[in-house]
Amino acid sequence: MAQQPTHSQVLMDEFSKRTHLSTPGAPKRYLWTDAFAVCNFLALHKNDAALALIRQVHHVLGKHRSDDSRSGWISGKSEEEGAAHPTVGGLRIGKPLRERAQFERSDPELEWEQDGQYLHYLTRWIHALDQTARATHDPVLLQWAFELADAAFSSFFHTHGQSDNEKALYWKMSIDLNYPLVLSMGHHDAMDALITFKHLQATAAVRFPGQQFIDLSSQISKLAAICDQMQAHPHHN
Repeated sequence: MAQQPTHSQVLMDEFSKRTHLSTPGAPKRYLWTDAFAVCNFLALHKNDAALALIRQVHHVLGKHRSDDSRSGWISGKSEEEGAAHPTVGGLRIGKPLRERAQFERSDPELEWEQDGQYLHYLTRWIHALDQTARATHDPVLLQWAFELADAAFSSFFHTHGQSDNEKALYWKMSIDLNYPLVLSMGHHDAMDALITFKHLQATAAVRFPGQQFIDLSSQISKLAAICDQMQAHPHHN
């Protein structure tokens, strides 16, 4: 007698169909949801589905929107090089509307529906790649996670204050990571990135000893400094 699928399996099957991961049609990708979906597939021992979703996310959210005058990988790399390093330019959020232009006036309500890149979405995807690398023993997936961590930190991190001694992270960046869209800092972004980056380093050391990955020690130190700064001045953002 065939075993009935669990509620979790039914939900993920419906998700795959609805977002066109397993059915024909234009993929409907959203980075936050997809990061959790990858982990769900891994928990259900559906590694092939997790890998298929990762590939689709990279080829959709790692490239410019269909309604953008730009095309190809948002990193600016060639089709072949971009496919080999799909996360070096970050990944789009997947919002329904195009991003706000650099000098266009911000509409706080509209901003929620406009595309760009969020650090806390990128760290969720880094975690998903980390978990998939552990499950599949594939170092390339971990390399993509490290490359995304490096690209994200380089773009979102900045200093300010009279002597540039205050460290911070932008809330939202443009699709190409060239300019900030929201200047304020999320209350949990630094801690989230700190934990995610340290977990990456641990995965590399424990699961892939002897292999070379990007050293995130400097980034981790600066993230820790932001966390200390926020603890010392909890109402200052």
